Amino acid sequence: MKSYSIQKLLSGGIVRFVLIFIAVVWTLPSFGLLISSLRAEDDIKQSGWWTATPSQFTFENYERVLGNEGMDVAFLNSLAVAIPSTIIPITIAAFAAYAFAWMEFPGRKWLFIMVVGLLVVPLQMSLIPVLQIYTQWDLNGTYLSVWLAHTGFGMPLAVYLLFNYISTLPRELMESASLDGASHFTTFVRLVLPLSVPAIAALSIFQFLWVWNDLLVALVFLGGTPDVAVVTQKLQELVGSRGQDWHLLTAGAFITMTLPLVVFFSLQRYFVRGLLAGSVKG
Repeated sequence: MKSYSIQKLLSGGIVRFVLIFIAVVWTLPSFGLLISSLRAEDDIKQSGWWTATPSQFTFENYERVLGNEGMDVAFLNSLAVAIPSTIIPITIAAFAAYAFAWMEFPGRKWLFIMVVGLLVVPLQMSLIPVLQIYTQWDLNGTYLSVWLAHTGFGMPLAVYLLFNYISTLPRELMESASLDGASHFTTFVRLVLPLSVPAIAALSIFQFLWVWNDLLVALVFLGGTPDVAVVTQKLQELVGSRGQDWHLLTAGAFITMTLPLVVFFSLQRYFVRGLLAGSVKG
């Protein structure tokens, strides 16, 4: 019994050491990026970040990034893109996931297979056809165009993940609501939606991070005009035409990380539960 306890402690210590090691290795690049953002341009180009000393630290890079003309407007534009592009697809996906899980209608299984099959379609393949449609409808350069694009690109994964969670809810709960005279809409709003908060919160984090860090979709559908440029486009401009000012990206990266970190820590209590949602049935 004693040997078993020692073996258990050793195995637990090994697991803890491995997890700590992985965490350190995973965060090391971010730590190096933070140190580099606090160094002058000449210091960054002459030596590695691990050679830096506190006496070399400066906020010059942050001042240049924040003082760049139009950066404040770019942050507002990113919010105008990211918030609706997160809320719209998740809202529609939640309704769709409930319909696939608990409603009977012709072709339900085949339609669900088709939606899941869209996960394998590369994003780049649909950019030109969608852009042609937007040109016909005069939607290019508008927020609506990028909202619809992110909704369409994010919908298959959102439906699939939410379906995996909603389908595991107790059938007795749905039958009880039906016997009490509740419609599908009432059941969804009053029962399914509150119970699905962990899955929705976890999915919201992923969707928001994807949209906030996106450059390709914004560049294609919004264009590069200053009035609609997002943060990622402004950071691209900061680098310069030949990439000579890449050191400014170190500060720009941490500035753009601020809001996603706030979103993550606000929803972190749901994050793990949401990741595991629907993984075990019963």
